[in-house]
Amino acid sequence: MGFAGPCKVVVVVGAGLGGTATAIRLLRFAREPLRVVVVERRPEYRGAGVAYHRTGNHWHHVFNIQAGRMSMFREDVDDFVGWANREADRTGWPAEWSGFTFTESGPAPRRIYADYLAARLAEAAREASFGVTLEEVDGEAVALEVADDHVDVVLDERLPADSGGSGTARRSLRADHVVLATGLEERELPFAAEVSDHPAFVRHPYSEEGIERILGVRKDAEVAIVGTLLSAYDSASLLLRHGHTGTIHMISRSGLTLRTYPADHRHRVLSLPEPRLRANGHEDRDALVRRLVDEWERVCALVVREHPGVDPAVVSEHVAKSWEAHLPEVLADVPSSDLRALLDRHGSLLATLRVCAVPYITELVAPALAEGDQVVLTKGRVTEVADTGAGTLRVTVTGPDSTRTIDADLVISNFGRETDYERVGSPLWRNLLRAGTALPHRRTGRGVQVDENGLLTGPDGTPSGPVSVVGCPREGDEIVRYGRLGAFAFNLAAIKNHSVGVAATVLRRLESCFAEPADEVAEAVARAAGREAGERFERSVALDVHRMATRRRRDRELLAVRLEESLEDLRRALAAVPGTAVSDRALRHIVNRTAMTRLNDLSVTPRDLRARLGLDDPAA
Repeated sequence: MGFAGPCKVVVVVGAGLGGTATAIRLLRFAREPLRVVVVERRPEYRGAGVAYHRTGNHWHHVFNIQAGRMSMFREDVDDFVGWANREADRTGWPAEWSGFTFTESGPAPRRIYADYLAARLAEAAREASFGVTLEEVDGEAVALEVADDHVDVVLDERLPADSGGSGTARRSLRADHVVLATGLEERELPFAAEVSDHPAFVRHPYSEEGIERILGVRKDAEVAIVGTLLSAYDSASLLLRHGHTGTIHMISRSGLTLRTYPADHRHRVLSLPEPRLRANGHEDRDALVRRLVDEWERVCALVVREHPGVDPAVVSEHVAKSWEAHLPEVLADVPSSDLRALLDRHGSLLATLRVCAVPYITELVAPALAEGDQVVLTKGRVTEVADTGAGTLRVTVTGPDSTRTIDADLVISNFGRETDYERVGSPLWRNLLRAGTALPHRRTGRGVQVDENGLLTGPDGTPSGPVSVVGCPREGDEIVRYGRLGAFAFNLAAIKNHSVGVAATVLRRLESCFAEPADEVAEAVARAAGREAGERFERSVALDVHRMATRRRRDRELLAVRLEESLEDLRRALAAVPGTAVSDRALRHIVNRTAMTRLNDLSVTPRDLRARLGLDDPAA
């Protein structure tokens, strides 16, 4: 198979998890010359982002979910654990982990994930098809000049140390497509504006300086942590593991804390009856909440009754997962103002219902919280953090019935993720919003507007140009389109699917072997199901799934040859069916789009997905 054409350029903005995962998929999927340029403004975040970079994650910071769920490939669920046990370079690892055998249900330190992502990116570049290359650029994308068929990316590129210059130089890079994988946006903290530079205030606990200041505080110091979920547990656990004896205050409006996964937990999807979520008529916000709570309690009770083997800690996670397919229809009836208010008010609750934490994270903090002696839970809103003038900070906490203050030797604030893109400080997003190229998500106010393929959309609802989005900026769309709540709207689980969908969609647009099929052609192919043409179609889709999921270039090339033979058989079979004349390129488009959809099947666990797709069958 040969397809002529000039080398296309895809620029990926952001080299954290989302950008790296998408670059890997582009390198694996591409069959024609392609230059993948990955731009990262912070070199230490390359292949890691804020969540996994080495200097900002202590060895005691572990994934909140099991190591077996951390493969970046849904179709290859054991990949991360296999890498950690057989491929990882453990030079320099502490004794706790250097001889550790990683298991599906066990913990793993977050900082090693950067090495995993780097290894898989390097492998994807080595095993890419001829003419498909990777280029990594240090710099910040500050603006996009978008046209119908290309984008000029305005970069402040970091000058190399040996160039004789210093700082950055502005240049423009023309791309055939841009992928925005900009990650988490930082929220302003008005309650701490006056103390942001105070030595007793840690604004970024996931940074080298933040870790040093947490570990450097006196053992008997009074510590206040703003937050009670994962980042708060990371900080509290880090202190306790290093022998801290002073009081640790954990503060949040919700007062919710993390539940703990069973030690042998293995993720699975329960088949539950469709929930009764639709209302018979108009209802206000409070009535909606009451109805959802009543149905939630009914379904949880059903799980306890009919699935006695399910640990109580994960009942809510199973129910939340089962509701995903039904929530979009329910949320469509909820006014936008009510939906935003509910997400804001119950965000912490949704986070704790949807996911737990591995025992390594909670084993020290949970008992201390239960005792309420050394680790104290305070429910309320932090309204001010002020300098006492004595080297300490005074934290004012306003609760439902009273206001109290805590004088602390150290105050640790979590990342403070900004979900409203009208408030983000990024020059790139400010410029995109100002130009109307991007719009804040209308329904939820979280993230930006995208279409079903992840393309950035403008005021008229159509794509703004060849610009796709991966990860956090798609949070609102994930909620209303797929019913994904809590961190599952933007975390690794979502990014796995985004990377597949965006990479495949971009290449169907750029590669000459594809042509957009007319709607009637796609419908005609669908009608052929059950006939000989339908069987050949399924065969072609299975081969394309295998090609997209295969790591080695030689194996992909062999699969590509078999796919072309299967497509030719399919084309001939369709030609015998009236009304199904279709070009090779349009047929390839339909097959690839179907293969992409099957790789992103959310109705089953990743392990079940692999079995369903027959990826362990060499004869497929």
